[in-house]
Amino acid sequence: MSHIKDIALLRINYLRGPNIWTYRPVLEVWLDLGELEELPSDKMPGFTDRLVALLPGLAEHHCGVGEVGGFLQRLHGGTWAGHILEHVVIELLNLAGMPTGFGQTRSTSRHGVYRMVFRARDEQVARTALELGHRLLMSVINSLPYDVAPAVATLRERIDDCYLGPSTACIVTAATDRGIPHIRLNDGNLVQLGHGARQRRIWTAESEFTSAIAEGIASDKDLTKTLLTACGVPVPEGQVATSPEHAWELAQDIGLPVVVKPSNANHGRGVTLDLSRQEEIEAAWRLADPEGREVLVERFIRGEEHRLLVVGNKVVAAARGEVVSITGNGQSTVAELIDSQVNTDPRRGIEEEFPLETILVHKDAAVQLELQRQGLGPDAVPETGRVVVVQRNGNVAIDCTDDVHAEVAATAVLAARVVGLDIAGIDMVAQDISRPLQEQGGAIVEVNAGPGLLMHLKPAEGVPRPVGQAIADHLFPQTDNGRIPIVGVAGSEGTHTIARLIAWLVHLGGTSVGLACRDGLFLDNRCVDHGDNARWASGHRLMMNRSIHAAVIENCADHILRDGLAYDRCRVGVVTDLLGAEALAEFDIAESDQLVKVLRTQVDVVLADGTAVLNAADERIADMARLCDGDVTLYAADGTLPVLASHRADGGRTVSWRNGQLVLATGTSETPLALSDKLRGWRDEPDGSARLAVVMPAVAAAWAMDISLDLIAVGIETFAWSAPVAVRAAVPHAL
Repeated sequence: MSHIKDIALLRINYLRGPNIWTYRPVLEVWLDLGELEELPSDKMPGFTDRLVALLPGLAEHHCGVGEVGGFLQRLHGGTWAGHILEHVVIELLNLAGMPTGFGQTRSTSRHGVYRMVFRARDEQVARTALELGHRLLMSVINSLPYDVAPAVATLRERIDDCYLGPSTACIVTAATDRGIPHIRLNDGNLVQLGHGARQRRIWTAESEFTSAIAEGIASDKDLTKTLLTACGVPVPEGQVATSPEHAWELAQDIGLPVVVKPSNANHGRGVTLDLSRQEEIEAAWRLADPEGREVLVERFIRGEEHRLLVVGNKVVAAARGEVVSITGNGQSTVAELIDSQVNTDPRRGIEEEFPLETILVHKDAAVQLELQRQGLGPDAVPETGRVVVVQRNGNVAIDCTDDVHAEVAATAVLAARVVGLDIAGIDMVAQDISRPLQEQGGAIVEVNAGPGLLMHLKPAEGVPRPVGQAIADHLFPQTDNGRIPIVGVAGSEGTHTIARLIAWLVHLGGTSVGLACRDGLFLDNRCVDHGDNARWASGHRLMMNRSIHAAVIENCADHILRDGLAYDRCRVGVVTDLLGAEALAEFDIAESDQLVKVLRTQVDVVLADGTAVLNAADERIADMARLCDGDVTLYAADGTLPVLASHRADGGRTVSWRNGQLVLATGTSETPLALSDKLRGWRDEPDGSARLAVVMPAVAAAWAMDISLDLIAVGIETFAWSAPVAVRAAVPHAL
């Protein structure tokens, strides 16, 4: 077969929010198959065998057949390259440790052009996976060699660079399980949980309740000990050593053996234990000095290292350390024994996801110092049967949560409170964690802000602990999901005015409201950004604004297609019309029926305790009621429509006009809205019908927001139908 030209990637678009494909972010790719449109998989000799040889995991893909091996059936029966690329990308993500199950490929009205999407938590990771998958597929099609391992390594490296660390990720996952939304605020681990005024922020295992003063105290180990001692918390005696010689003098005053460590380092860096000789104490000072501001010499506490995680006022997890040693065989060097007896442990690795670190003896000065104390070096060959200690600290990964004595837990909580930390890692040394510290001479040696959680999530031994859930519950009581009421308005005719009227009614109800629509970006009726703001970025800004207690966001079809919604779920979702298809040719939309799939996105995200407000005059919109997880309010100018009667018969809400009155009905109950004669006269004015079309969905949305009917009536009369002029001030910075 002659060389096949590459599939052309016409357009690559990252949909950040709920979209026409799924609730979650996806990468949407427009593909031109070119000559491959005439070459499905069964028309390319040997193609399927070559592809599966490179990616044997494809045999597990279900595809549309709905069972394991379904995709292989499609390959043998004949499927097109766009669909194959979808599965290749998904399999590469799976191999890179980021399982992805969602993908779709659909044809367009253009011959040979397809839209392919796949689930993508991060845009850069998704683009890398697409690039690698594209290259792999074209290599297989053209019978060219391709090495999968480097591709997976590249993708895994991109995942490590772009995704949240394991500590932050476990908190976000726990929050998501509770229905709490999140927004990543930087390229690192700063994450907003919740929306608007209800939000909380975390940075790894630090929260917005973690004060800078408390963090500063925790980073100064000498100050921490002083405060703990004053409050009766047992700590080892110690002082700051200004030089190696001073360290030896202090060690003699304190009493041998001692510990030498930096005053403000973490992860056990620069810490040397159980020192008794002058030369090793001075060497330990030199090891610790580069790791912190000062060097401490402390009394050595006999026992094992323990890390207790305190969240709020409770110990939620505990882990124990172990001394790492090797046994000589008379032939292998220390370095070789470490690699064969220690680093082969599957719990060890250089990546953050491993609970224990790989020991790189030639690069670890602390390990070299420990070996020197035993008269050895990395290249020495220990005699057969000799046990050599490699590390005494830094291997805390054995779960012991259930063994912690109540008095030990109370002491750990007190230590966290003395320092002022809401989330703290308490390092203590004890011979038996199931006994009180005082009776065994145990002590707290450090209090850490922003503690790592991996040792509790993936302990080397024992049961994983739900520490992410504990932190999420600390930030949000069980009755709080961090959400503010969000109203989304989807359509084209007058939706900007509908959104403004809803925001006005919510504002009159005493709620600080943000509004993003085609008329601008508003904070409590002040326009802070003039022009079209009915787009994802503007809605996203409102979600991040800590002064906002409610938000109203206009969602035009083109912005849903280009970016998705700016929020994951909403309290009220309004759909007004299916007009404007003629302006959406770039999205392969030509008629109003195609807009149903686009605007239903707004209905799909209504919360179970929320409401969809639908224009019953269009039966296609009214039919979206079946897609809503919450309640439904139908509205129409003609109150005699059968669909309204049917909805009321089922106990649903309706809003309609009858005899010059706006009637709000629930089942058999009806309540006319108390409007003035002036407003009732709109029906006879030139622009009256347009205003009525705005009032009905706005009233229905405000009703769903539990705003009183009297206030709704007053709000309609006082509403400024012309959009206010933008205020040019420092207000935008508040967003």
